[in-house]
Amino acid sequence: MFRSIMIENDGQDYRAGLRDVEEAALPEGDVTVRVRYSTLNYKDALAITGNGPVVRRFPMIPGVDLAGVVEQSDDARHRPGDMVVLNGWGVGETHWGGLAQKARVKGDWLVPLPAAITPWRAMAIGTAGYTAMLCVMALQEHGVTPDRGPVIVTGAAGGVGSIALVLLSRLGYTVAGVTGRLQEAGFLRGLGAAELLERAAFAAPGRPLGRERWAGAIDVVGSHVLANVCASMRYGGVVAACGLAGGMDFPATVAPFILRGVTLVGIDSVMCPRERRFEAWRRLAAELPWDKLDGLSSEIALTDTLTVAPDLLHGKVRGRLVVDVDR
Repeated sequence: MFRSIMIENDGQDYRAGLRDVEEAALPEGDVTVRVRYSTLNYKDALAITGNGPVVRRFPMIPGVDLAGVVEQSDDARHRPGDMVVLNGWGVGETHWGGLAQKARVKGDWLVPLPAAITPWRAMAIGTAGYTAMLCVMALQEHGVTPDRGPVIVTGAAGGVGSIALVLLSRLGYTVAGVTGRLQEAGFLRGLGAAELLERAAFAAPGRPLGRERWAGAIDVVGSHVLANVCASMRYGGVVAACGLAGGMDFPATVAPFILRGVTLVGIDSVMCPRERRFEAWRRLAAELPWDKLDGLSSEIALTDTLTVAPDLLHGKVRGRLVVDVDR
């Protein structure tokens, strides 16, 4: 038996709770992992509360991230005792996820955990930090260097935004953070934000083109925020879009793209190829300052996820949440 958060839905009653599960009930897969830590992400909070159509099959163990040790493997790439990390691949949506003490998954989904990263820190990074690194990589690959000008990060107090601030400032960029929580100014400046902007200035419909300000951008919000960011990019600027916290719509015009040569790059962390995942985790191990990561992360128990999930959706959580599945 192992403990888990289980989501059930009989068509009338959607509920999430702490459940003991028989190991024999684990879904098909060629690697069994003893989970050490997981995380609570925005998508996990949607799944637990039922506020978004995240879960596709029931019953479901949520949790898009996990870090742990291989217990049993039919995949020659992963041996018992290996430390591994998993992000995405539909885990927590169509396949039982990481908010549990055990997981059975496909070996293709696992990345060997770099020696420099502990399981706890792997989940302090989680999908949020791994996505932030994918965004940074995209900006660099499209020619956005620190000397090109400042970079803007939306949702700066959240998981992706906070780690993006750390990474970009560490790499020498001048970074501005957009947030609806200016009371977190000290926290965000400590992560590397040189300037802080009120989210309200971006959340309403804006002009097709604004003043040229940003050489690069990382956006986790979508909707009007993304449209306004695109409108204020410098000529040849690059926007990496990875989230939809503000909505799936994109009420913009083509003006930034055809008049200023702006590039909009979509970042998908869920089905990202293994080779690119390996590179993202290699760079995280080499470039992420651990003191900054530890400072923006906190730990909760498995049982706490049920009560913390609504707070995460309402913007009351800053930084990263690591889940100890053994308490």
